[in-house]
Formats: sequence, C-alpha cells, structure tokens
Amino acid sequence: MLELGVKLLIAYLLGTLLGSLILGRLRGVDIRSMGSGNAGATNALRTQGKLFGFLVLGIDIAKGLFAVWWLPGAVFPAVGIDPDLPRQWLTLACGFAVIVGHVYPVWFRFRGGKGAATVVGVVAAVELRLLPPLLLSWFVVLVLTGYVGLATMLSGVALVAAVYVLEPNNVALLTFCVVVTMFVVYTHRGNIVRMLAGQENRVRRLWLFRPRAV
Repeated sequence: MLELGVKLLIAYLLGTLLGSLILGRLRGVDIRSMGSGNAGATNALRTQGKLFGFLVLGIDIAKGLFAVWWLPGAVFPAVGIDPDLPRQWLTLACGFAVIVGHVYPVWFRFRGGKGAATVVGVVAAVELRLLPPLLLSWFVVLVLTGYVGLATMLSGVALVAAVYVLEPNNVALLTFCVVVTMFVVYTHRGNIVRMLAGQENRVRRLWLFRPRAV
C-alpha cells in the first residue's frame, strides 16, 4: 500500500502543474479571470493566442504521458515495488490521479482545467489504439456542433465504446474509461447548463453549420 499511496500522491502533484497557470504567471496574467474562467488549453487559446494555447496543451498532455509511462515502474528509496499490487491497476490509478490533480490543483486553490488534454496524454500512454477514435470523435462532434465541451464529453463515450470493441475482456481498462468519462462530464456540467440555455460559445471557424453572413 505504501507504493500505491506514494505514486498516487506524486501523480496528483504532477497533475497540479497546470501549463496555463505556470505560463500565465510568467506572462503576468491569470486566465481564470479571463474568457470562460477555465484554466485549460481552450480558454488559454482563446484569450492568449495560438502559441500560448498550444504550449499549454503540450504541457497538459505531457504530464499525462509521464504519469503513466514512467511513474508506475519507478523505484523510490524506502518504497520499492509491491509484488502484490497489480501493475495495470496501479498504472490506471496513476492516470486518474494526474487528471484529478489537473482539475483540482492544490497550489491554485483547487481551480484547474477540465482535464481533457491530460486525458489525451493518459490514454495515449495506456493504449495508443484508443487515441484515434477519441480524437476523431472529438473532431467530428466539434465540426457538426461547434461546441468544444460537447465534443469532449462525447469523445469520452467514444473512448468507452472503443475499449469495448478493442479490449472487450479488459475489465480494468473499461472501468477506468467509464470513470474518466463520468468525471469529464462532471467537469463540464457548466457547459451543459449553458448549452441547454443557448449561451455556450461555439468555435465558429470549425462549425460546419454556422449561420452564413447575409
């Protein structure tokens, strides 16, 4: 249990290193006071420009990759490797912990992003075959509706379906993807309210059915 606790804590702390807030402090801005108020890559892109937004995206994806690729197999002094701890469950637990850290960062008053970019990094590291359906479904929904939040939530549903098709007997992975999808939907609850009220912003440049200017 010591290995599990230590690595989950490290994964969580890794997740708290939000690209938007770290880079924002270097620039002297807090994007949580701008745009949608979210500390994720989408709001960073909208309020600070493409370069800033893509740097934030890269950082948030990278920490998801790192938490899954490196952390579960790392050997720390006085901790060691627990032979009774299933490696897959540990890997997936670290993946979820880094996502939670991104959404609820202790250093930033538990006000973080919504976890989408970090989910991409975790999924890529856990099972690369799941990445194409995740990204493709996100893009298709975005083009059809213009809603980033809706695209993110439905890509989670596509992720679960992809696991069911590609890894039908992998209970641990299926459980992980279901939990992550539910968590992502929860983090987008504000988007759901705004969409139902017709107040959610759309990415008009990519929205296929946007109203044409007269």
